[in-house]
Amino acid sequence: MPLDLVTVPCLTDNYAFVIHDAETGATGIVDVPEAAPLLAVLSERGWRLTDVLLTHHHSDHVDGLKDLLAGLPEDVAVDVAVWGAEADSHRLPPLALAVAEGQTHMFGNQKVRVMDVSGHTVGHVAFHIPGAGLAFTGDSLMAMGCGRLFEGTPAQMWRSLEKFSALPEETLICSGHEYTTSNMRFARALEPQNEALIFREEEIERAREAGLPTVPSTLALERRTNPFLRAADPALKSAIGMPDAAPEQVFAEIRGRKDRF
Repeated sequence: MPLDLVTVPCLTDNYAFVIHDAETGATGIVDVPEAAPLLAVLSERGWRLTDVLLTHHHSDHVDGLKDLLAGLPEDVAVDVAVWGAEADSHRLPPLALAVAEGQTHMFGNQKVRVMDVSGHTVGHVAFHIPGAGLAFTGDSLMAMGCGRLFEGTPAQMWRSLEKFSALPEETLICSGHEYTTSNMRFARALEPQNEALIFREEEIERAREAGLPTVPSTLALERRTNPFLRAADPALKSAIGMPDAAPEQVFAEIRGRKDRF
C-alpha cells in the first residue's frame, strides 16, 4: 500500500485513522475523538504529525483535537494543517485548509479527492485517496450501514451513497464507528435468508470475539451486503415489499426502519 494505515479505536466505539507516507514523512490523522490513543501511535511509530483531516463537526470526531495538538512537541504542533469542509467551517475547529466537493489536495505524494457526502450532517465530507485505495467516510457510509440523518434528507444521503458506490470496488471504506454488529442484525431482519449476509455475519462475529475491528471494509463487500447501498437491488426491494419503488424511496424506507429498529 502506498500509505501506511493504522486503525485506532477511541472512546467507546469510535475509530480514528493514522496515515503515513513513508516517502515524504507526511503523517495524517482522520478525525480526533480523543488524543491519547493517537499520540501513542505517533510515539510508537516515530511519526511526525503534519495533517489532521476532519469529516464533520460532531464532538466525537473533533473534540480531541485541542489535546492532540497540546500533546505534540511545540515545533510540530504549529505546523499541523487542519483540513475540514469550507461549508462547515463555522462549527469546526480553525482550519488551515477549507475544502469543498471535487477539490484535490496533496497529502505527501498522494492526491486526496474531497467528496461532499451530506446526509448525516450537512457539510459532511469524505476524503478519497485513489492512489492508496482508501476512502475516509466518517459517519456517512459505514460498515453494513450509514449514519443517522441528523441534518440532511434521505435524498441527500442517497446521492452521497451513490458517489461511494461509483468508487473502485477494492477501495477500503474507513468509517468512524464499530456499529457493524448492530447494523448486521438490522440487515438480517430485512433479509433473513440472504446467504451473503449470513456469511458476513459469521465473519463479524469471529472478528469481534477475537477483539478485532470490523473496520475498514472493502467497497465490494459493502455493495454486496450493506442494505443502504443496495436500495436499487431487486432482491432487497422485493424483501421489503417495494419491488417497483425508486431507489431513493427504498433508501428512505429502510433508513426509517433502522431508526425504529
